[in-house]
Amino acid sequence: MSDRSLSPTWLAAWTGRVSKPLRAMTDEFERRRGFPPGTNEVRPPDPAARTAAHQLARLSIIPADLVTFYDSIGEITWADVGNGYFVDSAADVLLRFQQYGTVDVGADQNDGGLVIGSNGGGLSYVAGPDGAIHRTRTATLDEPELDRVADDLRQFLETLEQSLTRFATTGEPGSL
Repeated sequence: MSDRSLSPTWLAAWTGRVSKPLRAMTDEFERRRGFPPGTNEVRPPDPAARTAAHQLARLSIIPADLVTFYDSIGEITWADVGNGYFVDSAADVLLRFQQYGTVDVGADQNDGGLVIGSNGGGLSYVAGPDGAIHRTRTATLDEPELDRVADDLRQFLETLEQSLTRFATTGEPGSL
């Protein structure tokens, strides 16, 4: 395992780090915005999500770090951080794959990636087979144009954390 690979210990520490600013932002949300917050949480996995992640792994279409992620985290729903950040459950990722297949990623657009989430602005996050995370430039997945936003899932989660911290502190959304 490389220093960049995810482990359950690293994911537990990450969840602990994001919990405090997420809770503070949610507690102050209605007072600052004038209406109640939406769902803002990191949910633990349930057995169905773990089963779906392992089914994706057996199909060899999911990076190993994403399986580790789904063994520790069920999904991320941050509806009120910027426009919103969402990392879907493994069951949702599997269902989307079964219905629509993979998304072409990579330099030659021939590698199949999985849509793993989105932001509240309609852009999707796609995990490439090499573990890199890409974001669509438009809200469509038909012939998508993608930008690489993280070299791996760990960097993506670190960037999400930075976006949360920035938003909770300044009200400015992050770069994702």
